[in-house]
Amino acid sequence: MEAHLRAGIAVFNAGGYHTAHDCWEDYWLDLESGSDDERFLHGLIQYTAAVHHARNRNWGGATGLAESAGEYLAVLPDEYRGIDIAAVRAYLDTLLSDPEVIERRRPLQLTHHGTVVGPAALDFEATAVAAEALAEARGEAELLEQAIKFARADVDGTAEPDRGETDSRILPLVFDYVREPAQQDIVTQRLEQHCDRRQAKVDDVSGLFEPSE
Repeated sequence: MEAHLRAGIAVFNAGGYHTAHDCWEDYWLDLESGSDDERFLHGLIQYTAAVHHARNRNWGGATGLAESAGEYLAVLPDEYRGIDIAAVRAYLDTLLSDPEVIERRRPLQLTHHGTVVGPAALDFEATAVAAEALAEARGEAELLEQAIKFARADVDGTAEPDRGETDSRILPLVFDYVREPAQQDIVTQRLEQHCDRRQAKVDDVSGLFEPSE
């Protein structure tokens, strides 16, 4: 859960209030219904949705989600999996009674073990989760899936240089995709170029390693 949790927190804190829930949703769907972890992620998902609706001045949607998010989180201790649940519940109460507060100050930022987590604090696995969520929103899911596959092989040391399976520039570009939102267009172009080049190298040499008849 750690990678998904931190990815969603970082995306939320960076202003991706709608996209943040995508970092949690797939993981949440596989959890046992009614378990503490399931209620925890369900509450966070609804918290991000409440903030998203409030920012779009959908006051009814915001207050309804704030109420249900608070109900999911009510059974949890004040701190759960490193998240300050008490602070989230307090903010949800504020949002429920005065959803227009969102127009006067930014929403509560999420902390993990007492630290506000931003994109720059994510390790590779959490960055990969965040990148996939951001790419889905931008319609670039297939490209980032390929880039993350190549980058993970480099991180794990499973890429084989003699088969053309390395490109040292893909990994930092995956990080930049998450950390540099203002540069995402150019990062996307560079990722596409490097992924195409790497795939072409893999395809070129793959036949050389097949057993001859």
